[in-house]
Amino acid sequence: MSLSIVWSLVLALHITGMAAWVGGMMYAAFVLRPSLNLLDATQRASVHLQTLNRFFRIVWHTMPMVLVSGWLMIYHEGGFAVVPWQINLMQLLGLIMAGVFARIYFGPYQKARRAMRPQPGQFDSIRSLVLLNTGIGILTIITACLAHPF
Repeated sequence: MSLSIVWSLVLALHITGMAAWVGGMMYAAFVLRPSLNLLDATQRASVHLQTLNRFFRIVWHTMPMVLVSGWLMIYHEGGFAVVPWQINLMQLLGLIMAGVFARIYFGPYQKARRAMRPQPGQFDSIRSLVLLNTGIGILTIITACLAHPF
């Protein structure tokens, strides 16, 4: 297998990971959350927690994969000093996204998960942070597009 195919696969892994992460957040915020209002409070909390648990397991695998594949591609291009500023900004935004995810997971999500009866406010806090991270994810994608020389 030629090296160009390997680097194309690394890029594909990187893009697929970002699509899953950002797409999952968009689904959670704009599709799942409004649909949960059809359920009573107990069912809503249960479905919400189960869905978040499954999604967060995906993110725990996707997030490091996206960061490492990005760093590998930066290394392949010659390092942080050589790549365009957009790539360095993309890396910074990815690290911020990882930090926001950690804040969600270790903060309001754990609090809701441990509660006997999670309150809607706990899910509102998660949703606010997910919306923030979705915005950062979209900004990251825009930054990636700015780095592409057409």
